[in-house]
Amino acid sequence: MSTRSLGYATDIALLTYGGSTVTPRADYRVVCSPHNPTFWGGNFILLDDAPVPGSAPHWLETFHAEFPDAEHVTIGVDATGDLGEALADFSTFGVPVDAMTVMTATSVHAPPRVADAAVCRALSSDDDWERSVDLDCRSNVEEHEPNAYRTFATRRRDTHRRLVENGRGQWFGAFVDGELLCQMGLFRAPDGLARFQNVHTDPAARRHGLAATLVHHVSRYGFDHMGASTLVMVADPGYFAIDLYRSVGFSDTESQWSAQRGPLTTTSES
Repeated sequence: MSTRSLGYATDIALLTYGGSTVTPRADYRVVCSPHNPTFWGGNFILLDDAPVPGSAPHWLETFHAEFPDAEHVTIGVDATGDLGEALADFSTFGVPVDAMTVMTATSVHAPPRVADAAVCRALSSDDDWERSVDLDCRSNVEEHEPNAYRTFATRRRDTHRRLVENGRGQWFGAFVDGELLCQMGLFRAPDGLARFQNVHTDPAARRHGLAATLVHHVSRYGFDHMGASTLVMVADPGYFAIDLYRSVGFSDTESQWSAQRGPLTTTSES
């Protein structure tokens, strides 16, 4: 079936390219990534419509029935309006509700601040890809248990590298004096779309224009070499990075809603 949410439509496209499965049920879909079982965003149920207020216990039970070994909970909704009221009772059961901002661009321009010292290029060697995992872990060191997160990040890296090798897109880094300080991927999705993945900037190198410079570079690659007509970026509306995406030409398009909780003890990813 078609997916109304642009965020989830591109999520599912890239997940299936990477080996995940999507199984339809009567009123929801099960997205499963057995190659990365602690990936919260790769192992979830996607409701076909906004849930009826008060139905959180039913959907939490449904998630656990589909993923009996999961330590996390992720329930998405294939709708784009204001779902705050419909999802409010999930918070009552200890599962926070989140609304990410889906951004799009059909053209881009250079950011106000360009990191002239950065060399922006595609990753090209085993060493580049290993440094990609290291940067991922440095960028998330405060939020996650280190060993579990590195296992997750390594599995996710392997999936992204397969997508690159299969011609689905490219993974880029911004290097300063040979050190990888910022990274992100861009992969094809249906209907002329291309979706950004996992923007990471070294904590010590943030707010110096690296991410904006690399987003602009990667965006130009998407238009000029991938044949994309629209670029898609999903961002946290409460995090400063959303402004740097706007600074190169991305605009807010819709919201992507979910109810999500990590493991109650240790955590692998977000």
